[in-house]
Amino acid sequence: MEILSNRIKREELKPGDHIYSWRKAYVYAHHGIYVGNGMVIHFTREGGQETGTGTILDLVLISSLPKNLGTVCERCGDQSKRGGVMNSCLDCFLAGCSLYRFNYSVSPAFFLAKARGGTCTLAASDPADIVLHRANYLLNNGFGMYCLFKNNCEDFAIYCKTGLLVESAFGLGRSGQMTSVAAAINAVAYSPLPYLSTGAALLASSMYCINRYVSDIGFRRDVVKIPVELLETCSRSNNSSSSRGSEGSKRC
Repeated sequence: MEILSNRIKREELKPGDHIYSWRKAYVYAHHGIYVGNGMVIHFTREGGQETGTGTILDLVLISSLPKNLGTVCERCGDQSKRGGVMNSCLDCFLAGCSLYRFNYSVSPAFFLAKARGGTCTLAASDPADIVLHRANYLLNNGFGMYCLFKNNCEDFAIYCKTGLLVESAFGLGRSGQMTSVAAAINAVAYSPLPYLSTGAALLASSMYCINRYVSDIGFRRDVVKIPVELLETCSRSNNSSSSRGSEGSKRC
């Protein structure tokens, strides 16, 4: 594992790898599970739901749509109007961008050295056969409604690798990208005079690192391991619990 970059060559790929590709000048990365034979299972927004917000968030939303480089792929067909969990060739998944591999079971020092979220986690990955089983099961059964903040492509890949779900009905999901954004906002918001002193800048940096660390799926205590066959049932239970407010979420 390299601290500076998780970039790999195609020949280094193994079935069950969690891979990603940076979009829009490194604004956001799209994540998926490599399943072998040059194919990737990944989670996307529905093509017909992309309406635009008129803000920078459009760069994020558009980056998670299926890509086929403007042509109909011979292997994948036309995926521009599809969405949800889908199976794409590596070329369509990468959309002309570079290939990176997400790292699991990293040390705290390594995690903090990777200042950008969405590249690694303290959590351990399950064996490749279990990862592939989850990915293929979800390809046939879905992964619920796409949500940028709680149920996005990185959340999907992390679940396939770990089987972990966040119990709390509030807060962010498993995505390191979203938790790093939240950590950055908190660090600036709660640091005194962030633009006027070196000390405040150091404090903001420290707060950012701490917030990222305690929000990682490998550190959090509001997670539970759920068999993929029970995933839909658990989602319905938790949604029902959250709608009742003080009753809280349920374990499955």
